[in-house]
Amino acid sequence: MLEQDLEVRFGEKLRRVRTDKLISQEVLADKAGLTRSYIGRIDRGQINVSLATLYKLADALEVTPGELLP
Repeated sequence: MLEQDLEVRFGEKLRRVRTDKLISQEVLADKAGLTRSYIGRIDRGQINVSLATLYKLADALEVTPGELLP
């Protein structure tokens, strides 16, 4: 699987978890200590996130990191 495919699939999964919890990009960004534009780029599959960012996102969404993996 190509790295870009993983980025897109991760972004789709993050967006699905976020929207299922009725959390906006802005709120997630604030909770995770990231910018809204960075969250948007992740949602669109344009970012290969670090492990540290994965854990920040999971903590902010109150899920395990594994639940965000495609």
